[in-house]
Amino acid sequence: MTIELTRFRAADALALLATRSEMLADFRADRDGFVDARLVQLADGEWLDIVEWRSEDDFAASRAKGANRPGIARFFAAIDELVSSEQGELA
Repeated sequence: MTIELTRFRAADALALLATRSEMLADFRADRDGFVDARLVQLADGEWLDIVEWRSEDDFAASRAKGANRPGIARFFAAIDELVSSEQGELA
């Protein structure tokens, strides 16, 4: 299992949260190997998105698609700044 860790800033938490369920629905419909995602609100307008993928190849294929569906695009648009992005294998 591959874990994606993305930290970002979003000034408008309500807008971000309003788009989350549609983004997850688009991931489930369009992203092979998508397992689950958890969104964690941190201090100072930062968020951590923890996404589980069946494999590194599934994660890479998802990244290549980008914001190809409306719900994904709306969620990404609510993000003001990418702070960091990492991936690792579940131990």
